Amino acid sequence: MQLDIVVVMDPISGIKPAKDTTFAMLLEGQRRGHRLHYVRPGSLSLRDGRASAIAAPLQVRDDPADWFSLDTFVELPFGPGQAVLMRTDPPVDENYLHDTQLLDFARRQGALVVNDPRGLRDFNEKLAALEFPECCPPTLVSRDAATLKAFVNEQGQAVLKPLDGMGGRSIFRAAAGEPNLNVILETLTDGGRNLAMAQRYLPEIVDGDKRVLLIDGEPVDYALARIPQGDEFRGNLAAGGRGEGRPLSERDRWIAARVGPEMKRRGMLFVGLDVIGDWMTELNVTSPTGVRELDKQFGLNIAARLFDVIEARMSTGDA
Repeated sequence: MQLDIVVVMDPISGIKPAKDTTFAMLLEGQRRGHRLHYVRPGSLSLRDGRASAIAAPLQVRDDPADWFSLDTFVELPFGPGQAVLMRTDPPVDENYLHDTQLLDFARRQGALVVNDPRGLRDFNEKLAALEFPECCPPTLVSRDAATLKAFVNEQGQAVLKPLDGMGGRSIFRAAAGEPNLNVILETLTDGGRNLAMAQRYLPEIVDGDKRVLLIDGEPVDYALARIPQGDEFRGNLAAGGRGEGRPLSERDRWIAARVGPEMKRRGMLFVGLDVIGDWMTELNVTSPTGVRELDKQFGLNIAARLFDVIEARMSTGDA
């Protein structure tokens, strides 16, 4: 069954093909003979209750110097036979949320949206992990600087972060008595207007912040450990971390077994868990990464597993 794979992503001209997970998905979709369509960024629209996008037929090549070509952009109504890959990076701001609302219309028109737009709205990537508190380190979410400061003093050291960031941006490590703690909290909460998260600092970060991938609720057998470099405490690849693949530990599988069934139930077909030591710190649903690195290190084809699920759902009409 030939499908139309419609990708909603940040500009494809700006990606790094050797590291881009969305690109791995596109390569696999094309390899299977599906038609690819690239949505012009910002072009989702709704007219008389029907959702559409401005999109162009897309071809991809695993060539770092020449990785894509586009045909003519035209209006593409959403409907049956389409799998829509919603892969826009955070922040999950007003524009992102509105796009998920438009993709809800696409879903009702018969398209399979990956991940389900309802879940993309429901699961803030920082807060969602706390739906599984047994998997998480001590964590506080608050707007109140005094409450957050007391938590840092109680834990001895804590990591402080906004709820809408990605790639390690605006993440702070602070210790009890930190002279800059007040200004850090003022900045993160914007003077008490925004929620911020504080988590107990996990010294196991020196061994890596592991990205555990779930496909339709089931874990990939290997995780990508993002290891901090130099004097940096953040392991994020965007912050200079080094990626190293590792087999899942028993604890990784324990966490996946608790999170996976709910992700499957909610239509979240491709999810990334961030695990430091024995604890899940975040639950990534918007645009999890790590596929190309794991594929290369272990001879995998993770996108093939995802497309097996997509094709099975499309063949049964379970979109």
